[in-house]
Amino acid sequence: MRSASLNESNSACNINTKSFGLRMTPIEATTIISSHCNTPNNISFRNNSNAITKLSSSSSGFPVTALTVMESPKINSSRKASYNWQAFTSNIKDRMATIFNCELLADIGPDNVLATLYVAKKYEVTTLEVACVDFLKSNINIENAFMILAQARLYDESTLADQCLDTIDKHTNEALRSESFFEIDLNTLKDVLSRDSLRVRELSLFIAILRWSEHECTRRSLDVNPFHKRLVLNDAMYLIRFPLMTIEDFANNVAQSGILSDNEVVNVFLYYLLESKPTLPFPIEPRCCITGEECTVKRFQRTDCRWGYSGTSDRIRFVTDRSIFVIGFGLFGSIKGSSEYTAKIEILHTASGKILASNIVTFISDGTDSTFRVLFNYPVEIIPNTNYTACATLKGVDSYYGIGGFRTVSVNIGKESKEAVIFQFSYSAGCNNGTSVEDGQIPEIIFYT
Repeated sequence: MRSASLNESNSACNINTKSFGLRMTPIEATTIISSHCNTPNNISFRNNSNAITKLSSSSSGFPVTALTVMESPKINSSRKASYNWQAFTSNIKDRMATIFNCELLADIGPDNVLATLYVAKKYEVTTLEVACVDFLKSNINIENAFMILAQARLYDESTLADQCLDTIDKHTNEALRSESFFEIDLNTLKDVLSRDSLRVRELSLFIAILRWSEHECTRRSLDVNPFHKRLVLNDAMYLIRFPLMTIEDFANNVAQSGILSDNEVVNVFLYYLLESKPTLPFPIEPRCCITGEECTVKRFQRTDCRWGYSGTSDRIRFVTDRSIFVIGFGLFGSIKGSSEYTAKIEILHTASGKILASNIVTFISDGTDSTFRVLFNYPVEIIPNTNYTACATLKGVDSYYGIGGFRTVSVNIGKESKEAVIFQFSYSAGCNNGTSVEDGQIPEIIFYT
């Protein structure tokens, strides 16, 4: 390999950096040269200490975080930057002129955008910074969203970070499977896990962070075992919402992973099984995925009176076309003025008869035909295309009831979103206190997507 000094390289590129008065480190100058100069790729540059600086990402002088993001899916994944020297029409003089004239004289591309952004940030070249950030914004996809997010956080580019997070929110499962996810730092991971708007099942999120922890153990030269996985995850583990999982998912996956302590596993099981729930260090609020808003499906067109109660449960079966989290029901109240009701609400898996959630609540009706919210202690995940039964057992005076029921209802999720959840209701045979698709109780199901 032929070696040349930095001054020799400048001559080859028709520029003397001293004429610009630049005070760059040799490595920074090499970075710009290596990204933008029409120089054969078999040339190395020698700094003033006669140390050879090869044109590769491993010696670029950037922080590890910058190098990580430079490994975009558009770039070879071998950690060596691939430069097509003949493809660049600009020379080193053009690039140096950019720094002083704030004019972007050469195209920014996937192989040089992050290196250029690093230098632009360091020397506060605003125009060049904006050009680099705009390029990144226009090229975010599910494969590189996590990588660009890490750089946006590093350089405090909040708008760019928000755009990355929006992509991750809308395509969470796909983004979690990308190689870039495994390269992010712990703080970036925690920022993502804390979001209510992730569109993913909690079990899938748990499996993803276990894979991240394996990569992190390898980076730290630690044995990959449950102890070290928990060590590198640190308090990120407390951002997984274990109560949102089904008890089967928790038992078959989390409890057997060894990642939680015995005490944590026992407490989560108690949370599933007991009406008096123990306090957990894990969040129980549902992730609101697409819109971050609460939604309600309304079964009836009108109301009538009267509906009596004798200890039998009102029941209605339902199925949805997408995953949701039910947090409670809207129930009808008294036709005789203000009155108190005690209601036991449940959601059952229809095929097995298993009770997925149950709660006993008291509410005061004001005598109107408005509905009254009764909520579970934790959200219940509803799997698409699976039959569930909503149950409500009320104690109290006669109430209003719904008529003109819909068999199929489509609920828009979000004011600006065109997406919807489709509910299909059907008759629940057996003891149902007369409730059916056409009329009865349980007029509303309250949920998040």
